[in-house]
Amino acid sequence: MVYNETKPSIIDIEKGHVENDQATNGVDGDKKQQRFNISSTSSSAVVARSPPGAGSPRSTSERISRVFLYVIQFVGFGCSIAGIVLVWYFMGWEFGLPAVLIGLLAVLIASGKWRWFYIAAVTIPRDVKALARYVKLLMLVKKYNRQNATIADIFAEYVAKQPEKVCLIFEDRKWTFREVNDYSNRVANVFLNNKYKRGEVVGLMLENRPEFVAMWLGLSKLGVIVPLINHNLRKNALLHSVNVANCKALIYGESLRDAVQEIKESLPSSLELFQFNDAVQQPVLDIAHDLASMLQNASKEQPTANVNKPDHHDKLLYIYTSGTTGLPKAAVITHSRFVFITAAIHMVAGFRNDDIFYTPLPLYHTAGGMMSIGQALLFGATVVIRKKFSASQYFADCKKNNCTVGQYIGEMCRYILATPDSGTDKAHKVRLIFGNGLRPQIWPQFVERFNIPRVAEFYGATEGNANIVNIDNTVGAIGFVSRIIPQVYPISIIRADPATGEPIRGKNGLCQLCEPNEPGVFIGKILPNNPSRAFLGYVDKSASEKKIVRDIFKKGDAAFLSGDLLVADERGNLFFKDRTGDTFRWKGENVSTSEVEAEVSNASGYRDTVVYGVEIPNMEGRAGMAAVLDPERQVDLTKLAQTLKETLPSYARPMFVRLLTKDMDMTGTFKLKKLDLQKEGYDPNVIEDALFYLSPKGSYESLTKEVFDQISRGEIRF
Repeated sequence: MVYNETKPSIIDIEKGHVENDQATNGVDGDKKQQRFNISSTSSSAVVARSPPGAGSPRSTSERISRVFLYVIQFVGFGCSIAGIVLVWYFMGWEFGLPAVLIGLLAVLIASGKWRWFYIAAVTIPRDVKALARYVKLLMLVKKYNRQNATIADIFAEYVAKQPEKVCLIFEDRKWTFREVNDYSNRVANVFLNNKYKRGEVVGLMLENRPEFVAMWLGLSKLGVIVPLINHNLRKNALLHSVNVANCKALIYGESLRDAVQEIKESLPSSLELFQFNDAVQQPVLDIAHDLASMLQNASKEQPTANVNKPDHHDKLLYIYTSGTTGLPKAAVITHSRFVFITAAIHMVAGFRNDDIFYTPLPLYHTAGGMMSIGQALLFGATVVIRKKFSASQYFADCKKNNCTVGQYIGEMCRYILATPDSGTDKAHKVRLIFGNGLRPQIWPQFVERFNIPRVAEFYGATEGNANIVNIDNTVGAIGFVSRIIPQVYPISIIRADPATGEPIRGKNGLCQLCEPNEPGVFIGKILPNNPSRAFLGYVDKSASEKKIVRDIFKKGDAAFLSGDLLVADERGNLFFKDRTGDTFRWKGENVSTSEVEAEVSNASGYRDTVVYGVEIPNMEGRAGMAAVLDPERQVDLTKLAQTLKETLPSYARPMFVRLLTKDMDMTGTFKLKKLDLQKEGYDPNVIEDALFYLSPKGSYESLTKEVFDQISRGEIRF
């Protein structure tokens, strides 16, 4: 992989945007190139001291020279300190203190360490706050580990303390902690009477509602593992999700009856079906049990007889990946993992037990189903659930329910920002929003318009162990790694090929740490017996192995490979760049699709946008192509071309634009899918949508079949 020799960009934290120290490479004569170039390196110090063995090996003479230099610096530093003390002693406090401060400054400058001390000074408040919260987190995790507590055990403590406090709110119905617990006991008793036991698997496919939570909670009391199945899946994807988890039974909602009917003949003959209706005595599939009727007749007492109680490290849930690049994979969530993830966001983001949370996210995913719902189950908070996300009703719901914490994910904030000003945008009590996917390009406008004091943007993967949180409102940051004590939380950014995600190794066969402002793949060190560092992976063990990288900084060590490109600035703040594989190379430069998507979306009025690379015959690399949702053809292409010329370097500007007339496919976590669009390319013979290409004049012109043929023959060059 070729790394540029140009000076890297510096993240301007105070202004909340990215800029260069100087114009680079002469592209357009401006300062925007390196923001979209994800292959630049830096000559500055690395984010964390390289572990032994990292990077290239040094010769014996180099080591001797380095030791000699350290000795000279140490002696010089000691003499300087001794001189300062003598000055202080003889001149006294009044005159000695200024002399000491001046002397210390001189020592730092002379030793070449002044920059490190400056970075340490400005990041100490952040690091100390995070360290204190992390220690509290570890103490709580150890406490529950020592008690061998399950999620149901912890929830029972709050049921005993506050039985009549509101636990869940859904469509004007309030469920108290006692009511949720009683319902979960009914579920447990139904399945206990049907001979379900610890270690068996019962799939759950319901739309957002309180019963969803109570059902998996009740099943967990028996030690039954519950895969949370995306209720939007149909046919092969749904069948795959049921089979990959080895389900013994499937619970599905009344509204999903047709989806189950479609795959009924392909399901294992031993699979039991339980249909849950809103009311009893409603029609069910001929081979299904009427779960609503069974629950009505079940006991609400805690089941104890004939129950093989689960323990803290047992499997609790299977949560599926969003499936942006293929069929969903089932990630393993144990009770201990649920505790750590939920407690981590609670402690580090600064949640309170008296907060009222608002989540319109799907409960079958980690963000909504664990991070939000977990605040009720593990901390006694109240959670407001919405059946389906509505951009126009987001803050109206928060106001109505007196919510203090709101949750977002993916493109949600862009959709909310695109709604008309209702006049009540700031008439709420939300003190903090948390989630992932708030793009830095709209971050300032969002918090200003809706008066949001704090944003706790986080980063993490359901199956991963590399989780971070922004705790100081740094615009665009998804978290940080301490510059002073990076060893406390062993995460790193290593050099990798952005197209494949394959780590780039040194001559010694080990991975290499990235320097500040140098993008690389984010990894988390694996420590099997540590809940915060363990990697439980997927139900499919072969898929799990693909997410592990070995021999990172020493032979035999291992880490979770996130597959995401991140970059750390000089202060240790981390910023998302792109997914490996999404990045494409054009005109000798690597282009971050996520950043180009943000610029195109902003320039087109916050429309759904995906960017990907497409091949052009007889040209090296891939040219950028943007697909923009515009069924009414309202996008001003002249304005779009001009805006992108001002905001993007020439190699990052999309060479092709596709104006979509139909909605793009989206995952349950509000991520747009692009794989099928990328396969179709820019061929007007197979695409019905309007296509355009960036002409030599710098404007987007219609891409007809004749133009396509000219491009294919090389008569039109880019």
